[in-house]
Amino acid sequence: MVADALIYHPVVSHYNRFVATTVGRDKTLRTIQYFSRFLAWYTYRTNSPAATVAFFEAIKKNFGSVRKAMRLGKFVEHFKAAAVASDAKSGSIDPVVKYLAVGRQLGYAFYMMLDNLAYFDQCGIKKFEGAARMQREASRAWLAGLACNIAAGTYQLYNLRVAVRKQRDSQDAEKAVEVKKLERCVYRRAEVAEALTPHDRDQRATQLQLISDICDSIVPSAALGLVNFDDGIVGLAGTTSSLIGLFAAWQKTA
Repeated sequence: MVADALIYHPVVSHYNRFVATTVGRDKTLRTIQYFSRFLAWYTYRTNSPAATVAFFEAIKKNFGSVRKAMRLGKFVEHFKAAAVASDAKSGSIDPVVKYLAVGRQLGYAFYMMLDNLAYFDQCGIKKFEGAARMQREASRAWLAGLACNIAAGTYQLYNLRVAVRKQRDSQDAEKAVEVKKLERCVYRRAEVAEALTPHDRDQRATQLQLISDICDSIVPSAALGLVNFDDGIVGLAGTTSSLIGLFAAWQKTA
């Protein structure tokens, strides 16, 4: 009976749907990869046994290699997304958001393509001299894509706040009082989700994505030497963005 209760529990079904998605598996591996990167740095700095440091280093490298293999050919998807964004009619989308979306997708596409090529050198299938330079160019492309996404997120967040301000200003006095009472009350998580307006949900989603992109931008910036961050900061930044993506992927499969 206990085994049946566990096997047919809704959480188990949710978990199966989650791991059946490529995004779910990738975000899980990415979280482990970057947290291992932090732990490798931390154990080294705290003079832990060499075997412990090597253990986390091995997890970081192997999980990173697995993720690279999972991304082989994915650059085609981003090139198509860039074409679709470029073909969007001007009336259906803000021009600023449109061109930033094109820039983001092209950045990700070139990042994936160059990263795919460098993977063959990294895993030992085909060694070539330009692999290190190719990896640096991949980091530049990734940073460019993230910069476009950060700019788009900041722009959309500003527009959402303006829209919310206008909506609140147009409400009558009675409605304004109700809104203030609602903001002062403390609700359970489910009740808060029901009370949120579409603007609030969009604003929260945009804020989370912006935080994720800023954290992600630390990784290529450090790889390119643009910022002087050690593996501890890079690992924590990557873990934070991975957890945000993991939570979003888990929510989508609910």
